[in-house]
Amino acid sequence: MTISTRKTVLAGLAMFGTVAMLAACAQAPATTDDTSSAAASDFLPCMVSDAGGFDDKSFNQLGFEGLTEAAAALSVTPKTVESTSETDYQSNVQNLVDQGCNLIVTVGFNLAAATVESALANPEVNFAIIDNDADLDFDGKVDAPNIKPIIFDTAPAAFMAGYAAAGYSKTGVVGTYGGMQFPTVTIFMDGFADGVAYYNEQNGTSVKTIGWDVASQTGSFTGGFAAGVESLANAQGLIDQNADVLLPVGGPIFLSAIEAIKSSGKDIAMVGVDADLYETDATNKSLFLTSILKGIKVSVSDVVSGAGDDTFDATPYIGTLDNDGVGIASFHDFESKVPTTLADELDAIRAGIIDGSITVESPSSPKQ
Repeated sequence: MTISTRKTVLAGLAMFGTVAMLAACAQAPATTDDTSSAAASDFLPCMVSDAGGFDDKSFNQLGFEGLTEAAAALSVTPKTVESTSETDYQSNVQNLVDQGCNLIVTVGFNLAAATVESALANPEVNFAIIDNDADLDFDGKVDAPNIKPIIFDTAPAAFMAGYAAAGYSKTGVVGTYGGMQFPTVTIFMDGFADGVAYYNEQNGTSVKTIGWDVASQTGSFTGGFAAGVESLANAQGLIDQNADVLLPVGGPIFLSAIEAIKSSGKDIAMVGVDADLYETDATNKSLFLTSILKGIKVSVSDVVSGAGDDTFDATPYIGTLDNDGVGIASFHDFESKVPTTLADELDAIRAGIIDGSITVESPSSPKQ
């Protein structure tokens, strides 16, 4: 059976969408042998975080781990700078340029403008950016030849997580909310809601998704990507509507959802994003049904390794189910709590998405 999500694209979303030029879905470059050791010894890889910081248990942390892993393999010491607000981005990038960095990895779409500006001004420096296509003029091309976008088609993985959430839910209500209404956020919410809908079609059920409407592209957002009262209020609002599975999309905002779950005293599960939160936030591991994964650590490590071996390739990398760039984590402690057939059903869905018999699309999906 083929199922497609709605393709309604609001004008605001179109401005942020990933463009058709990304048809070359490149794998990140692999490491080479000892012949590159001389080049690597003079290589300085660097990274600028988004405002969440490198301990966000999410995409900043994964990027940092990928950088440090590759740097260790190359026997070099990286430089990193943490941003505390959006006013830090440009100065932080310039700081690393001034320190002689050969490769600067910027973490998150919020750094797109600073990345493009610095790349154009410093053509001798290579850049990579996570979660953005670096096409600020929307002409279908990366704005500088020395920028490598690292992006992910997370809708299919979120679709699988939505199917799993619907299969687990006891109340028949699951909920999601985001940090800000950007494509890298709403792509999770689209896939999740459509996975719930697909579960209903396949099983004759009526599990409801609240917090996001795919057709109208409207839903609940905190207005930022920090844990705090806004995230807590959004999570509590979903809990008050009887949701027993929550998907908060936006880095550390999930920490406030955990607070709301614990305060409620209810049996509520959470779906994580980017990292396997069961592993990165082990203190709260009992709450995580699964997580929607991005291969940020591996892709960043490979990009850094390639640059260190003098084989930097600016062709965009797009993580998909097919190349294992995205996926979902295991059920961990929930293995005994989900239907016994659910894992097999998810394996079949994954295969169907890859072979094209199940089509999962979002207005925010990268064009491949």
